[in-house]
Amino acid sequence: MIKLIIGKKGAGKTKRLVELVNSAAETSLGNVVCIEKGGTLTFSVSHKARLIYADDFSICGYDEYYGLLAGVKAGNNDITHIFGDATLRIGSRDYGELAAFLGRLAKIDDVEFVFTISCDEAELPAEVFEVAEKI
Repeated sequence: MIKLIIGKKGAGKTKRLVELVNSAAETSLGNVVCIEKGGTLTFSVSHKARLIYADDFSICGYDEYYGLLAGVKAGNNDITHIFGDATLRIGSRDYGELAAFLGRLAKIDDVEFVFTISCDEAELPAEVFEVAEKI
C-alpha cells in the first residue's frame, strides 16, 4: 500500500509525516523506517523508528531510491512501514518517473509506504493515483 501526502511547500507535509512515523513506531508490531534528505528530522522522529539519510548514500534518482528501499526491506523482513520525506528532491521532478517508481514499489505487498510529494495534486499524472492514494 502506498500513501501520498501532497501539497505545496509550507503546507505541513513533513509535520504530518512525522506524526505518522511516531504513531506507527508506537503501534507497529514490526519495524518502522523513515528516509529523508538532509538531517532535519533527527530530533522529531521517535528513537523507535530507524532514520536513514539518503544523502549518506548519495541517493539521487528513482532507480537508486528504489534500490535503497528494496535493500532496506530485504535486509529486515520485519519492516511494516517505510516513510519518505522530500521524495521529489531525492528522485526528481519528472512525474512519469515518479509514477514508474511507485508502480515498482506497489509490488512489495507487506509494507505500508508513505511519501511526501511537494507539488500541486493537479500536476501529478493519473498513473500515480492508480498505485497510490492521497491522504
